[in-house]
Amino acid sequence: MNLYDSNILIVDDEPALREMVQELLKKEGYLHIDVAKDCKQAREVFNSKEYHMVLLDVMLPDGDGFSLYEELKQGEKSQIPVIFLSARDEDYARLKGLGLGADDYITKPFLPQELLLRMKAVLKRTYRLEEGLPQTRIGEVLINWEAGTLESQGESYMLTAKEYTLLKKLCDNRGKILSINTLCDTLWPDGSYGYENSLMVHMRRLREKIEVNPSKPEYLVTVRGLGYKLK
Repeated sequence: MNLYDSNILIVDDEPALREMVQELLKKEGYLHIDVAKDCKQAREVFNSKEYHMVLLDVMLPDGDGFSLYEELKQGEKSQIPVIFLSARDEDYARLKGLGLGADDYITKPFLPQELLLRMKAVLKRTYRLEEGLPQTRIGEVLINWEAGTLESQGESYMLTAKEYTLLKKLCDNRGKILSINTLCDTLWPDGSYGYENSLMVHMRRLREKIEVNPSKPEYLVTVRGLGYKLK
């Protein structure tokens, strides 16, 4: 299993924090993220599928994370790693969490990159996962960078080398306008002059693989007079 295929459950009663962490993980490349706002919902969600990690708040409206931790870590699920997230930075709370067997304890507020690094370390240590390249989703299309494929509606399509390079550049700069010159330089680094029409051809072929209606693209859009961007 690839690192980014891990099923992650976020349990926290703060909507803003849940949304922030969920968005952070999506941007990092994690594909399967669920959330729960309290102990009751966490139990229901946790038992609905196999999870590979739980990010667990200590203070919840209908209980505490320490007690919930002991409930979740039962039987065949006892090896699932848990990282506590808490605004409580007292030593006894941190030691209690680690003493219960938690894999890590992070105090709020935390740096996003710190959370990502600690999660990766725990997942790799627990499951011996390879990080590889994260997959990317554009609408209903899933891009597998390691395989160089697009998956859409049950079909798989190979990307050509130029399509791969062009799409990777756009994905790495999602939401930003990339000029025609920048994209041409990316595709033809040895000399891009005169390749504007070729760029248009590659863009059209990508749209045919990704867009529902290639003539009216929703994602790979033209910014007139400036270039292209991936929404």
